[in-house]
Amino acid sequence: MDMEVNVGRKPVSIVAIGAGNRTNKYLEYVKRNPDKVKLVGVVELNDIRRRSIATRFGLSDEQCFTDYHAFFQHPALADAVMICTPENMHFEPAMLAIEAGYHILLEKPIAQTLEECVAIGEAAKKKGVLVAVCHVLRHHPYFMKIKELVDSRVLGDIISINHRSAVGVDRSTHGFVRGMWRKEAKTNPMLISKCCHDIDFLLWLTKTRCRKLTSFGSLRWFKRSNAPEGSAERCVDCKIEPRCPFSAIDLYRVRRDWIANFDVPEGKTIDDVIEEQLHQGMYGRCVYCCDNDVVDHQIVSMEMESEVTINFSMDVFTLKDNRETHICLTEGEIDGDETTLRVKRFRGAVEEVYDFTDIAGTPFHAGADLNLIADFVDALLEGRGGLATSIERSVESHRICYEAERSRREGQTVLF
Repeated sequence: MDMEVNVGRKPVSIVAIGAGNRTNKYLEYVKRNPDKVKLVGVVELNDIRRRSIATRFGLSDEQCFTDYHAFFQHPALADAVMICTPENMHFEPAMLAIEAGYHILLEKPIAQTLEECVAIGEAAKKKGVLVAVCHVLRHHPYFMKIKELVDSRVLGDIISINHRSAVGVDRSTHGFVRGMWRKEAKTNPMLISKCCHDIDFLLWLTKTRCRKLTSFGSLRWFKRSNAPEGSAERCVDCKIEPRCPFSAIDLYRVRRDWIANFDVPEGKTIDDVIEEQLHQGMYGRCVYCCDNDVVDHQIVSMEMESEVTINFSMDVFTLKDNRETHICLTEGEIDGDETTLRVKRFRGAVEEVYDFTDIAGTPFHAGADLNLIADFVDALLEGRGGLATSIERSVESHRICYEAERSRREGQTVLF
């Protein structure tokens, strides 16, 4: 795409629509690179989050909005917007932004249906604006190394891939059982909300379209029918809580995990908020007594047009919180777990090991969050397309996710 926006003009001006966890991660790049990009506005209903961003970046009251409809009623205030709202609030602000001529950095997933995803892509193309989707794996050093090895063809051609996303019990019970991603109607199916990154990564490696897929999975365990005898609606009232592996008391009060995004009102402490959640909030509920409906395990099997076969699994019931990939090629294999990457050649049984221990678990997805923003900002400054995570590429991975859901629900193989 040929563009004339922002060529020779620095910094790029951007407005954040949504001020949650992902926005704050991405805005670290803005804070570190004031010569290249400047935050000139924030749209956020939550007073605590909106004020926090305003204070951090010195925004005036006129640059702060509680509602994106109010924001879009103004003449264009920036070159681009960053949309990191909840998933059921992606489509409308994205379409309004495109109509107003803004370039967009859009948090994944794109929207809530394939039709909405396609509509955003088509509208952006017609208007001539860039839409980058936040697929961070394409900017992560470990996954970029896998891509480099595959593209170099030092091990020949890909024959098959086995890829696993280990979501982990803590992340799952926090976000997908008790938390905001627990219901498909409010966000998306689990495969879209959590694993569209993985499907995008697999398409990035194979560089071919899927021609056939099938999927299986269900909400097997986290439902009322599996509640142990003697359990209660809330962990603070439960006599079996001391031995329950899914205890909210253990997760939040004792280990103090997954509390970073709890909003702390003025005059209160994080401990006050934890206790309020345990006694009255959604995060204190028994995992067997929530209103969740997303799957807690799922597999997807794909056959690509290149005849490469892919097996993907999403696993919740594990202490791991990582991705594991095993690629079988014509002259060797690649095996990794985000910490160690092993490359083995068949001839001579030669093995190379790449150690990513020093970046495993480091902030900003080992710098991938910041690299993603850099790619978007540089594209605007240079007046170019060619984004690593363009809307065009992302729609295809979303298509596979939605079709996999159809396969899972209808119990049939989907042909493309």
